[in-house]
Amino acid sequence: MWGLIIIIILLFVYLCYALFNPEKF
Repeated sequence: MWGLIIIIILLFVYLCYALFNPEKF
């Protein structure tokens, strides 16, 4: 269960990072 939560959090952080740094993606 914790593995799924960690994956969701990492995906959310990655998406936020991509939105704030679109030139790197």
